[in-house]
Amino acid sequence: MSRLAYIDCVGGVAGDMLLGALLDAGAEVEVVREGLSALGIDELELRVGHARRGGLDAARVEVVAPGDQPPRGPAEIRALIERAGLPVRARERALATFARLADAEARVHGIPAEEVHFHEVGAADAIADVCGVALALESLGIERVICSPLPVARGLVASAHGPLPLPAPATLVLLEGAPLRGVEGDAELVTPTGAALVGTLAEGFGPIPSMRLEAVGAGAGARDLERAPNLVRVLVGEGEADRAESIRPVSLIETNLDDLSPELIPDAAASAVAAGALDVWTTAAGMKKGRPGVIVSALARPDRESAVATALLRSTTALGVRVARLERYELEREWRSVEVGGRPVSVKLGRLDGEVVNVAPEHDDCVRAAAGSGQPVATVWAAALAQGQRWVGERGAGAAGE
Repeated sequence: MSRLAYIDCVGGVAGDMLLGALLDAGAEVEVVREGLSALGIDELELRVGHARRGGLDAARVEVVAPGDQPPRGPAEIRALIERAGLPVRARERALATFARLADAEARVHGIPAEEVHFHEVGAADAIADVCGVALALESLGIERVICSPLPVARGLVASAHGPLPLPAPATLVLLEGAPLRGVEGDAELVTPTGAALVGTLAEGFGPIPSMRLEAVGAGAGARDLERAPNLVRVLVGEGEADRAESIRPVSLIETNLDDLSPELIPDAAASAVAAGALDVWTTAAGMKKGRPGVIVSALARPDRESAVATALLRSTTALGVRVARLERYELEREWRSVEVGGRPVSVKLGRLDGEVVNVAPEHDDCVRAAAGSGQPVATVWAAALAQGQRWVGERGAGAAGE
């Protein structure tokens, strides 16, 4: 079985609402505060209280940060997150969320992603919301996220660029492939930060999946709404352990290239990952007229197929991509931590029918531990692997961390 979180967007979703719901469901607030303090943003404070929305009690999260926050670009935000030393899965989730935000803003404004300067979503409170959600998911040991359909309304919202139509343009880009439900009113029910989080974290959208429910949390929005309680709920529990769940649908998206500079191929692969690809690889190939070329291939969940295809079309010289719908057997994944030379290294465990059959140290953690200890990366990797081997054969879902 795998740890599962279902996001129920009752009144919509925003970063602070989702963080509040996760904390209300049992995520440790001190774990989140400690991780946010490592971002190095002076005077950043996380306040957690309660509010009533539609007569229901919910956690209300507020991030207090110094005024006059400067606009930040993707590289600056990426550096903040990477320097913070967050747990590997939390770091990857936060980085992927901001990469998707950058790609969406770039598409809306017609500029390269690295030239994007975030205003609202680059402020300290949005950075704290994204990293806080990633840390809260890690505290709960969440491996899989599924989201409900999203309510959206029409109207106008103020922004640094002037009034924008609702749903905001970047929000619509971020929600490509997600089921939307139009509702009456003119409130911004799904914010760009909320859309980026659910678009990045959720492996799919739909009804509540089969699960053994363990906890429910509710996070409140900033104001009351007339049409529905302004809150988001998170249902936490164990997903069903049916073997059939290890066979999951994927889309294979590919294109042949013979006129793209090799220097740009890693950037194309990175854009596919930012769009939600599970894996990306390249294969050398002989093209027409005897030209040497490369095949760029990406795997994605069906709901991310369109976004990944678009990313490849935008970042390469391809005039088209081909798609094949496949299924693949997947191990359940779980993260644990070991220490090598006094430094933490995350280890990914793969389970088959509940039994650990695969152990893999996180390479980036090994690099950091090696730099701090003066040991070769290979030595740190081998030591972490040796410690992780004690879990081989272990049965049961286990915890996501120690």
